[in-house]
Amino acid sequence: MEYKDYYKILGVEKSATQDEIKKAYRKLAMKYHPDKNKGDKTAEEKFKEVNEANEVLSDTGKRKKYDEMGSNWQYYQQAGGNTDGFDWSRYANRGQGGQSYTYEGDLGDIFGNSGYSDFFDMFFGGLGNAPGARRKSGRGSRRASRGQDFEAALEITLEDAYKGGAKYFSYNNQSIKLNIRPGIKDGQVLKLAGKGGTAGGSGQAGDLLLRIKILKDDIYEVSGNDLYADLHVDLYTALLGGKTDFQTFKGKIKIDVQKGTTNEKTLRLSGMGMPVYGSKDSYGDLYLKIKIDLPKHLSEKEVALFNQLRELRK
Repeated sequence: MEYKDYYKILGVEKSATQDEIKKAYRKLAMKYHPDKNKGDKTAEEKFKEVNEANEVLSDTGKRKKYDEMGSNWQYYQQAGGNTDGFDWSRYANRGQGGQSYTYEGDLGDIFGNSGYSDFFDMFFGGLGNAPGARRKSGRGSRRASRGQDFEAALEITLEDAYKGGAKYFSYNNQSIKLNIRPGIKDGQVLKLAGKGGTAGGSGQAGDLLLRIKILKDDIYEVSGNDLYADLHVDLYTALLGGKTDFQTFKGKIKIDVQKGTTNEKTLRLSGMGMPVYGSKDSYGDLYLKIKIDLPKHLSEKEVALFNQLRELRK
């Protein structure tokens, strides 16, 4: 079985902080995301590797177990791959907190169908290949009539949340199409019936509970259905009035700036915020805070003119 160097996969040191691991994961996940690399099998495999590495290293319990196992694995390799000297049972996943998961049928229901590597399945229990995937806790039964529910997180951009539409992601070796309604909230949970764990015999499959994670946007802050952003205005437009452009999710718009507009003044644009989830043609508001940009690298003539203006104001 091939040992997986999760630190190398994410490009971080073993001493990396959780914040450094999070940043490295996000950067690589965006680079190899299937939406950006349609049909690219190499990128798809890289995406799976990155998710697997993050699943372990972002969880302090799994990371501790992995680090402890890593040092012992060296002895296993030095022995030429002889498993006689390696205590597999010490590290192989057996559930947590005394809880057990008992399935009817093949062990493939537990191991090997996760979308992760055999290495991950053996030591961490095969929990799917969506970011943040895990089994829901609970005591299994001897004769489970229904498969386990799974939980996972799906990261989307604020623009995705605004516009809605189809998103594709990979989970349990399945390509799943998710139709997102405009205005979906950060932390909102969507239930995908039958996309969870399989059940033995003719039992019903469990559900996948997908938690939406909206990535931080470079321009907007969100509060409820309202959007907040800065509007940069040059000094002359702020003093004399005029128009300036602003790019919204609906397209570029012209903003009227009144003469004598002061720094930090807030403009309210009704109906230009986030869509109200589940309500057609209903939107929050957009609040723009004026940020006056002072001119830089003034010429001698400009300096002289500003001095004249200052004298006039005395």
